[in-house]
Amino acid sequence: MEERQDREASEVEFPEVEVPEDGVMSVHLDLEDLSRVKLPLTANLGHTEMKVREILELKVGSVVQLEKMAGEMKDIHLADRHIARGEVVVTGDSLHVRLSEILGLNEIPIR
Repeated sequence: MEERQDREASEVEFPEVEVPEDGVMSVHLDLEDLSRVKLPLTANLGHTEMKVREILELKVGSVVQLEKMAGEMKDIHLADRHIARGEVVVTGDSLHVRLSEILGLNEIPIR
C-alpha cells in the first residue's frame, strides 16, 4: 500500500484564460497527458453457483471449483470492456496473466 505523505499548501497563480470571439474553447490533449491516467484492468478467472448450504459450509482451506478449466483462456477487461484473452501464470507467489489475444476494435462490444 502506498504511504501518504502530508504536504504543505502553497499559493498558486493561474494564467488568465482568453476566450475566443466565437466563444468556443479548444482543448488540446497530448497522448503524454493520457499516459498517467490509471484505468481498472481485471482478469475474469471464472465463476460458479453454490447453494446457500454449501456456502455456509465453507471454511479456511476450502476449494471452490470454477466453471473454467486450468489452461483455458481468461477474459481481460478494461473498465468493464472485454479487450483481451490470456492465460494465468504463476510467478513466485503471484498470479499473472499472459496476454494471448488482444481484441481488435471491430471485436470490442460497444454498449
